[in-house]
Amino acid sequence: MGARRFQVEAYAKINLGLKVLYKRPDQFHEIRTIFQTVSLSDTVELIWEPGRRTRITLDDPLAIPDNLMVRAADAVLAKAKKTGSVRMRLTKRIPMGGGLGGGSTDAAAVIRCLANSFRQPLEFDTCVELAASLGSDIPFFLLGGAVLAMGRGEEMYPLPDLPPTAGLLVCAPVHVSTPKAYQALQRRTWGELTVPSQSRILNKFQALARSVAEKRSAAEWAHLAENDFEAAVFLENPLLPKLKRMLERQGARPAQMSGSGAAIYGLFSSWAEAKNAREAFAAPVRTFPVRLLGRRAYAARWQRWLEAGAGT
Repeated sequence: MGARRFQVEAYAKINLGLKVLYKRPDQFHEIRTIFQTVSLSDTVELIWEPGRRTRITLDDPLAIPDNLMVRAADAVLAKAKKTGSVRMRLTKRIPMGGGLGGGSTDAAAVIRCLANSFRQPLEFDTCVELAASLGSDIPFFLLGGAVLAMGRGEEMYPLPDLPPTAGLLVCAPVHVSTPKAYQALQRRTWGELTVPSQSRILNKFQALARSVAEKRSAAEWAHLAENDFEAAVFLENPLLPKLKRMLERQGARPAQMSGSGAAIYGLFSSWAEAKNAREAFAAPVRTFPVRLLGRRAYAARWQRWLEAGAGT
């Protein structure tokens, strides 16, 4: 079996609401969120060639230490009990530290490409397990579309595709530490909670999940979309709430921070509105027009890329 070459797009995500409930006994936080893929992407190129020795290389313009892509390749080879050469190249477009899942989607792309390079590809459930061992949100990028996520983010329930809504990502030159953001929330441990308090927290999120499952327009469920991280992160970074208000003034419904930040996104009723909103922002703030990317389109693109790689 000769070399396999893949070139794929690793898409970013936003969170359509994010609730942080409590700290679990394993020190992770219990969350409820809806992940949604968007059209902004990195490009991942991967070449696999069997051999007696394993060598994993990555041409990464950012030169990130302990890169998730390298760890993902190593995990797949170990699970499949394969040796050989894995050469990777990353073209980075998704801003780092924005809560957009840039590192996670790149790692998921490596898992999916490499797992499908062998004569007997790894099963999807095995890929999900490998992804979860590397990061809580990496399994999501094996599915794409809209997904209700629970636990620490690895427990996933696919939702119907939303309409291909236009959006705008607004990224300020702000770095948010995810561990510090969780710490700032000061969530109690499980044993200190009461059931009524949890019910109140979840009522609005449950209404959001129902609205998304019914494929309602973003404007209809915008008032239900909340990100618990905003209160703490906005307090430390006053530019971010200003950017959110600017999006709202431009007609975004909803406008919200993604993940633990610092990217802010807005969804619009038309592509023209999203393009007009972009003109309100100037450097050093960066903007990226996007569309929501549904699971059907996501799966079709991945099938095409994997078939092209298998045919080389």
